[in-house]
Amino acid sequence: MTDDDEKNSDTQQVWLVHREYTPRDLIVLEYATLDGERYVRKEKAARAAQSGVTAAIDVPDDKLAPTDDADVDRYRDEARRMQEQHDPDDEI
Repeated sequence: MTDDDEKNSDTQQVWLVHREYTPRDLIVLEYATLDGERYVRKEKAARAAQSGVTAAIDVPDDKLAPTDDADVDRYRDEARRMQEQHDPDDEI
C-alpha cells in the first residue's frame, strides 16, 4: 500500500450543503457526506472565498463531526442534489 492509498482510505468526499456569510466578513461553508450523517464546517475570509469554493472536497475522517439529528435529512438531500448537478471540482 502506498502513502497515497493509505491517505485516500482515510478520507471522505463531502458535498457543499450550506453557505452563510457572517457580519465578521467570513463565509461559513458546511460540507456533508452523502448520507448526511457527518459534516465538516470551514470558515474563510469572504474575499478569499470568491473563488475556490468547490461542490465537493475530500476531508480526513477524523475531521468529520456527527450531524445534528435535525439536520441529517436536509444535509443528505442537499449533498445528493449537489452530486447529481455538479462535478466535485465545479466552483460554486
